[in-house]
Amino acid sequence: MNELEQVNVQNGLLWLRHRRSRQDVLSEAFILELHRRLFGEVWAWAGKFRLTEKNIGVDPIQISVQLRMLLDDARYWAEHDTYPSLEAAARFHHRLVQIHCFPNGNGRHARIMTDAYLQQRWNHPPIDWAGGFDLMKDNTRREDYIAALRAADALDFSSILKIVGAE
Repeated sequence: MNELEQVNVQNGLLWLRHRRSRQDVLSEAFILELHRRLFGEVWAWAGKFRLTEKNIGVDPIQISVQLRMLLDDARYWAEHDTYPSLEAAARFHHRLVQIHCFPNGNGRHARIMTDAYLQQRWNHPPIDWAGGFDLMKDNTRREDYIAALRAADALDFSSILKIVGAE
């Protein structure tokens, strides 16, 4: 399964890189399409919001509302230079993971979405999320990443800023 997922993710990244449309990445339609492209050959429900409660994420009925607020905030941050690019990216990433739009694949999707946001809004290169490690396997980098997301839940963004390279 992991190999099939990895091939599907690579195909999704190719689609992202070579897509003709310069559709705004800060749209619900784009978020759904990217998830479908990343995981559609693995999961039949890929590109569809989750319908059930999880131990992480907002109530499923709130996903669209919370996502709309995040997308509007992210657009505002970029248009008004509210935060430097990497801080805006860290905040965007954290909230997208916190919303937890899908039954699975949220972390990978959120990292790729964040890179697309950085590229489209600031022409910034992708973040080195893994730092030479595999974030899908247990290791120090994964533990640091998860701890940084939890700290950001408590409004302490210092660790996630370090992970994205903003500090």
